[in-house]
Amino acid sequence: MQRLYDFIRRHPTGVDTFWAVVLFGFSLLWVGGGAPAGTAVAGYLGVAVLYSLVIALRRRAPEKMLVLAVVLGLVQLAFGIVPFMADFAMLVIIYTVAAHDGPRWASRLALAGGLAAATLSQLRWPLEGSRSSAATVFFTVIMTVPFALAWVLGDSLRTRRAYFAQLEERASRLEKEREAQAKVAVAAERARIARELHDVVAHNVSVMVVQADGAAYVMDSSPETAKQALETIAGTGRQALAEMRRLLGILRTGEHQEAGEYVPQPDVQQIEDLVEQVRGAGLAVDFKIEGTPRPLPSGVELTAYRIVQEALTNSRKHGGPDVGASVRLVYFDDGLGLLVEDDGRGAPQEMYEDGGADGRGHGLIGMRERVGMVGGTLDAGPRPGGGFRISALLPLKPAH
Repeated sequence: MQRLYDFIRRHPTGVDTFWAVVLFGFSLLWVGGGAPAGTAVAGYLGVAVLYSLVIALRRRAPEKMLVLAVVLGLVQLAFGIVPFMADFAMLVIIYTVAAHDGPRWASRLALAGGLAAATLSQLRWPLEGSRSSAATVFFTVIMTVPFALAWVLGDSLRTRRAYFAQLEERASRLEKEREAQAKVAVAAERARIARELHDVVAHNVSVMVVQADGAAYVMDSSPETAKQALETIAGTGRQALAEMRRLLGILRTGEHQEAGEYVPQPDVQQIEDLVEQVRGAGLAVDFKIEGTPRPLPSGVELTAYRIVQEALTNSRKHGGPDVGASVRLVYFDDGLGLLVEDDGRGAPQEMYEDGGADGRGHGLIGMRERVGMVGGTLDAGPRPGGGFRISALLPLKPAH
């Protein structure tokens, strides 16, 4: 049975042609046995053929077939061709046009023609043997009802089809929006992980490089100093590996459990340890805290730590020899202020003019992205008198 339904849906014109042949056959039977005496049979046959054509092509050209049906009805009125079996095509074409998502004039014409058909028929061929006007009106109303029902049924089907099409289009649009949002979320997560990896690798590897160069320089003259530098390198490497395991744990479920250790995200309290590590690498850093320290949102604390880490890394990379730096943390009532300065040569001009990319890294770009995520502000540029300065204000609540 399902195959039959599928065949009917795939061949609508063939099905309509079949019913057109059936209608023409019944029309021939009526003409052969019930046609009024003295009527030209050729006229009935011609009308039957054209009405059968209306049925056969109703879905391929509904508006044209409607116009043809209207013309045939007028021809019947003009030449006195009494309504017969072929006129059933009028009901079918009215339903088809009302159900078709075509021009509205065709649907209105179908409704108007259907409502007027019975009345015009009664005026042209009054009921025989009845002089009662009430009976004539009643019969006319009864004959009008099928035409009205055909139009209502077709229009309801068109409305329902349009409603389901709208639901499908909305569902498709929502699916596309969900896919777009998922892609945006994935891109944002990748950018966040990239920033974390940049901060971890850039800072710790810079410390290790500085310590390795120092150890090589004093290896012969001061073995003890070289030994301390190598210990610092080992500790920094272990710290970098621990942080990288934490980041990789984000990408693989349960990675940190498998690794056997869990490292919390850095916070403001660890900035002092960071400064001590940088001092051990040979960079003189003056560190001060102003205001009353208090717990901050985790996002703000991580952002503050990464800004200080990246700023001190840039001071080592671009400050030149004998560079000194200072770090200030200021606790306000509604946020946290950061000021990191150095008195070295400063970063290359293009690094801050191009938004933070110097062709080798994206440190300042990452800072701006981090600050923007918590609704803060960042100012980075040359420092009066030489050197570089980074100033940030991180609010306790993200901006809406």
